[in-house]
Amino acid sequence: MKSSVKHYFCLAVVLGCLLMTFACVSWGADSLIKEDDDAVKTKNTPLADRQIQGPIDIKADRLEYDHEKDTYYASGNVVINFTDGFLFAENVVVNKTTGDTEASGHVYISDQGDTLEGDKVRFNLNTKTGLTLNGKAFLAENHVYLTGATIEKKGPQTYFLKDATVTTCDSHKSPWKFTARELDVTVEGYGTLKGGTFQVNDWPIVYAPYMVFPAKTKRQTGLLPPTGVSYSDTNGFDMEVPFFWAISEDMDATFYQRVMSKRGWKEGVEFRYYPSRDTFGTWYGDFLSDGKEVTGAEDGLYRDWTGTHNRWSYFGNHQTTFSSGFYLRMDLAKVSDHWYFRDFSNNNYYLQNYSKDESMKFQHVSFLGDQSLAALDSTARIVKDWSLYNLTILTRYTDNLSTASNDATLQYYPQITFTGIRQPLFGTPLNFDLASSYLYAYRNEGQKGHVVEVAPTLSLPVSFGDYLQLTPSVGFTETAWEAKGGGEDNNHGRSLYTLGLYTATEVERIFPVRIGSIEKIKHAIRPEITYAYRPNVTQNVPDFVPVLSEMNALTYALSNYLTAKIKQGGDYRYIEFLRFKVSQTYNITEVRDPDPQKDRRRFSGVDVEADVLPGQYVSLRSEMTYDPNNGAWKRFNHDISLKDDRGDSASIGYRYTQDQLKSLNLNLKTRVSRKIDLLYLLRKNLYEDKTLEQAFGLDYKQQCWSALLSYSELDNDRRIMVTFTLLGIGKIGQVEAKPASVFGRSGNESN
Repeated sequence: MKSSVKHYFCLAVVLGCLLMTFACVSWGADSLIKEDDDAVKTKNTPLADRQIQGPIDIKADRLEYDHEKDTYYASGNVVINFTDGFLFAENVVVNKTTGDTEASGHVYISDQGDTLEGDKVRFNLNTKTGLTLNGKAFLAENHVYLTGATIEKKGPQTYFLKDATVTTCDSHKSPWKFTARELDVTVEGYGTLKGGTFQVNDWPIVYAPYMVFPAKTKRQTGLLPPTGVSYSDTNGFDMEVPFFWAISEDMDATFYQRVMSKRGWKEGVEFRYYPSRDTFGTWYGDFLSDGKEVTGAEDGLYRDWTGTHNRWSYFGNHQTTFSSGFYLRMDLAKVSDHWYFRDFSNNNYYLQNYSKDESMKFQHVSFLGDQSLAALDSTARIVKDWSLYNLTILTRYTDNLSTASNDATLQYYPQITFTGIRQPLFGTPLNFDLASSYLYAYRNEGQKGHVVEVAPTLSLPVSFGDYLQLTPSVGFTETAWEAKGGGEDNNHGRSLYTLGLYTATEVERIFPVRIGSIEKIKHAIRPEITYAYRPNVTQNVPDFVPVLSEMNALTYALSNYLTAKIKQGGDYRYIEFLRFKVSQTYNITEVRDPDPQKDRRRFSGVDVEADVLPGQYVSLRSEMTYDPNNGAWKRFNHDISLKDDRGDSASIGYRYTQDQLKSLNLNLKTRVSRKIDLLYLLRKNLYEDKTLEQAFGLDYKQQCWSALLSYSELDNDRRIMVTFTLLGIGKIGQVEAKPASVFGRSGNESN
């Protein structure tokens, strides 16, 4: 879940943890306390060397015990070692009866990376309360430093600080910090801050004389960092500030207030719930009374907006799992107009929450909501899985964003599929698999109707030792439909059969090598041949039923694999650093075609696939198709990624489809110095010689803060942005979200 973390209160928790740790150490150390004639000299010893694992142990120059007062007195380089930490001070007094404990003289406590320092620390082992004078604390997990003239633990979860400062900077002179004259806070509750400021280089920038705040270490209600602060030609000044509401342990909401000087005020709300591991969901909606006047055509769509227009969108997903493999899932989305994603392609909720990873329950917008989105689907499905079968009932509604009317777009109410994976048939050597479906296709204009299809397949896998695998198969496809509209009714069916034969073998050899940590390389070669036959049948099918064309073809493929065995310490790992596959289809039907005027193309294109990982710094992925009929390449898809230990990186993507597409995507990051990175992004349509996007960035990093200045040009917009990041606090502004961009993708964290 989202959180608005007040890091400058979290470090107060460390004091309580450390005091409680020392309390447990002191009580449990009674039988282990012992005198040591050799004083432990640790003043000049590194902290890492002072931590001693094992039983609790107190060492000091002098150690005394007063039986009447039941009090221990330790002085002179007092060191108390305990598991994962230690305490160091000049003097320590422990009254076992009352629980009063006092440590003084350069007190230093370390516990699992968290530290506490002070001139004097007083606390009670029974009440778990205490006071630190001139205290300094460090919380390792959040990398936050806290100081105070006094740090008082007033109760189990209540703290009071005077003259407090908070920062995440390591240096003595912090570039930024928060200060407070008084800070009173209850963990998992609320607190008050008096006389607070935010300072940059000791100059107060923001002053808060009095503030009430939530001080929860988990989710908490409050303002989140802005998700976008920028200026562009289309939107003008653009800033969005979310407000997070932690409704309960299993529900929360986020309110998005976005101001665009050239469009107006856009309001959005997101509601999320997670009542159990089996049920969760997210619902979002936004509204804008758009005051920007737009007239013109784009990609065949025309608009003439001379006044305000109501713009809106909504999105929702919900999933309930009834039992293992049995669940309900809904993904709904709709926008007010065809231009929604075109106008807000640089920053919107859908880009911020886009993810292909279904494990991220609360960041799972499955579509990329930018100007390239051609259609928007809403689906609801019930899925039931068995060990060998699957039943899915799906309803789908599609909004076609590339046409002025949606009347001719096919909708499915519903689409039911029942499939069976390959399995033995009644204990025989035969294998059986099944694909079957029913759907009702609907639209306002054009043909619509019902379709039922059943397609079982029988196969017989045969192995000849380890050298050859042979699998003949026969499949049957029965289809029936009832179609109406589009000029005439069409109630027919078809029956088809398909014959197939698959054969493959694999040979391999292992080569012992000594190249760095690589000990062996295995080379495997896998040739494959597949034959498929389907007779030619006249099919008068409606346009919502796919045509199953005649097939009589032989496909052959050859794959090469190189796998390295690498030794790391006492273990081994295996990396497939090269995969190369070549395949082609020979069309026998074309050979037998008696028409002498027909351009016979017996051979299909030669498909080439290659994945290369020569090392941790280079990766290459290529897909190519060569047409032997006209001696030309039909398709190129190349992706190359490079990086080095210094932090430089480059990724290049090239796409080419003959007479259709030629594009280039380029991302570069150059580390000018330890603190400065230069960034560059280019997306270019080479087919039309058109630059879709070009962006430049300068990223300046310090230990506890960074600033990113970026400028981008799109084909219809220009945008400039400055992003400040405070370590442990968050970002002020977010960089424009683009997939696979060196500028990153803005988003909301999900826990």
